[in-house]
Amino acid sequence: MPAILIVRYHRAVPNFRRAIVPGGTFFFTVVTQGRAPFLCDEPARRILRTALRECRRRWPFQIDAIVLLPDHIHAIWNLPPNDSAYSKHWAWIKKEFTKAWLAQGGAQQPLTDGQRRDSRRGVFQPKFWEHTIRNDRDFERHVDYIHYNPVKHKLAKRPRDWPYSSFHRSVRLGIYPLDWGCQLNDIDARRFSFSDITVSARE
Repeated sequence: MPAILIVRYHRAVPNFRRAIVPGGTFFFTVVTQGRAPFLCDEPARRILRTALRECRRRWPFQIDAIVLLPDHIHAIWNLPPNDSAYSKHWAWIKKEFTKAWLAQGGAQQPLTDGQRRDSRRGVFQPKFWEHTIRNDRDFERHVDYIHYNPVKHKLAKRPRDWPYSSFHRSVRLGIYPLDWGCQLNDIDARRFSFSDITVSARE
């Protein structure tokens, strides 16, 4: 089945372009063990970037949006036809990250005896949260959620102030204005509360 290109133009909200393919589009939340805040450190960013690049070389897929926070990652992946193995891909990324992180002296969090018997490592939580994107509106809301997340967690005053986010790529592509998410009025404040997304994000 060929990809279907959906184009929406808005004045006050981002201009989204995305291809819906049979493989599906998914929103993910991946969290560190014990909420350890190390993901934004330079070594962790470098290792994660390498793991993501190698994973996509082995199993090509598109990253529509991503944000890296100290203790968790949000991302939207668009998988190609005949590929729904996102669990395998995330397991591979976490395994490769963990090996490289520990090899260069990165810390891991304490584990219980049961976790050690299961050969767990104290770097990432073993599971992750997945939400299947249902339609174009759902996609837009989750992309907005990702790019506003540093403000939500009080890590930045404006989305453009957080460096570890695909927001900057989206600005370059003309999807967002640079001042998106700044100086919210009452209507914007309700929209940016993301009460419709909190459950699917599982933060």
